[in-house]
Amino acid sequence: MAAQTLVEALIRDEGLVLRMYKDSVGVSSIGVGHNLEAKPITPHAAYVILADDVADAEQAVLRALPWSRNLDGPRFEALVNLAFNLGIGGLLDFKKALAAIERADWPTMARELIDSKWYTQVGARADRIIKQFATGTRQ
Repeated sequence: MAAQTLVEALIRDEGLVLRMYKDSVGVSSIGVGHNLEAKPITPHAAYVILADDVADAEQAVLRALPWSRNLDGPRFEALVNLAFNLGIGGLLDFKKALAAIERADWPTMARELIDSKWYTQVGARADRIIKQFATGTRQ
């Protein structure tokens, strides 16, 4: 054990679990024995996870909608925001809205998004995203 670092020993002893799990005594944990009941994740950890999730959403959008590379920054970010919220599969269900975004038809995009269950579920977020698409400015 002398050659092992503390981190290696903890990973060996606790395991590395990338989902929330119940430990041997039923405590909600994550990662390498991080007790979520005694100590929630830190803001730093939340931002690290968020950065990974945003990168995943960006890549999913670029793979599924190659034309999205042609959008300006704010509009691409609005599209990624949708993918982050809905998952890429959910985003791809918005066929008419996506077609409108691709051709820069902002009135049709707005109508399609407003006329959806998503619009009623997310409240002010929907209005901000629609405005960001329509104006090309960050909200």
